[in-house]
Amino acid sequence: ICPEVIAREAAAEDGFLVGPTFAVGQAQHHLGFPGTITLRPSTMIAAMQDWIASLTRHGFTRLYFLNGHGGNVASIMAAFAEAYAPFSLRGEPCPFRLTSVNWWELQGVSTICSRWFPIGDGSHATASEVSVTYYAHPEAQKSVTMSPKIAPTGAIRDAAEYRRPFADGRIGSDPSQASVEAGAAIVAAARTALIADVRKFFGENA
Repeated sequence: ICPEVIAREAAAEDGFLVGPTFAVGQAQHHLGFPGTITLRPSTMIAAMQDWIASLTRHGFTRLYFLNGHGGNVASIMAAFAEAYAPFSLRGEPCPFRLTSVNWWELQGVSTICSRWFPIGDGSHATASEVSVTYYAHPEAQKSVTMSPKIAPTGAIRDAAEYRRPFADGRIGSDPSQASVEAGAAIVAAARTALIADVRKFFGENA
């Protein structure tokens, strides 16, 4: 939801084309929570190869992926490497360029998030991403008392290990702070930064 709403608002303002959302990614570490759907890293990489091959076949030479899930990062980078590899192995210049940016790393976004949530934004189920979701879907707002108020932090590997220390899915966060107003401020900053970053990427010399 977060990258989709940011991308669509930026595109509406600046006129660039937004493709469909890649809605299921690499989330095997969340499988301890019933209802989770994940792709294996190899499946996600293969699916991205097909997306890239389809679009570049039609003449697209720049593809900008706006990511919304930390668990996707390694698979996205591997997918890019796979896409470039055939050209490298044949000794040919690649006719397209790929990039990926995490929405929360867009310029100025972390400053806005820190201003609204100086304590307890966290790294999963964050107050900032819940705020962006509330901004997109204000009817989904709800009040929930969580204990502890700010979730613990730590490393994760597999689903069982994730569920033990992070019983409600949060990592270092207190999403009860989330609000539509905070979401609007975050989206506004992200929209401006995304427009600038997309313009820069599409304006670079090949």
